[in-house]
Amino acid sequence: MTVRVLLVDDEALVRSGLRVIIDGEPDLDVVGEVADGADVPAAVAATRPDVILMDVRMPGLDGISATRALVSRSDRAGVAAPRVLVVTTFENDDYVLDALRAGAAGFVLKRAHPEQVLHAIRVIARGDALLFPDALRRLVAAAPGATSDDRVSRAGLTAREGEVLRLMAAGRSNAEIGAELFLGVETVKTHVGNLLAKIGVRDRTQAVVVAYESAFVRPGGA
Repeated sequence: MTVRVLLVDDEALVRSGLRVIIDGEPDLDVVGEVADGADVPAAVAATRPDVILMDVRMPGLDGISATRALVSRSDRAGVAAPRVLVVTTFENDDYVLDALRAGAAGFVLKRAHPEQVLHAIRVIARGDALLFPDALRRLVAAAPGATSDDRVSRAGLTAREGEVLRLMAAGRSNAEIGAELFLGVETVKTHVGNLLAKIGVRDRTQAVVVAYESAFVRPGGA
């Protein structure tokens, strides 16, 4: 199955470079590109992408607001939103954390090697989160009100769900979690679904952000 990709960036040169990289892959296809977050809804309706590569900083509607509006609109319509991969210049950009909170599935650096960008698209297209634990930990630690969220402690997770959440925060895929805990992938998916519902978040990316913000996951994996 071909993954349909929408490019959102105000720099034409960046969009052109990404298009060349992506369209060279047999399983990926750039179906559209826009230069302003405000144009995302119309582009999504017209092209029906699976993944959106979203620049976080744009002079018009920024990537955070565009992501938040996209997810909110999809929730109201009862349909799944395209997966958003934030493209950023700096991994310690505060905008990255805000974008993840808004519903982005992960982020990739503009200076990343083409193979890393392609890997990132494929990872989030299959439903996994693309997070960099060390970078995310630094972002949360530097954010105002860090470790003030107590949703995880109030969620009543089982011991197994807690183990799964910690491994998610470490960047493990469902298959890797299953291998480490000696569980089938479908069982892992069930645990993930249950803990998302208990914490009250939309997806695994937001669950990991909350895990860090609540200090459920700490530096060193404690």
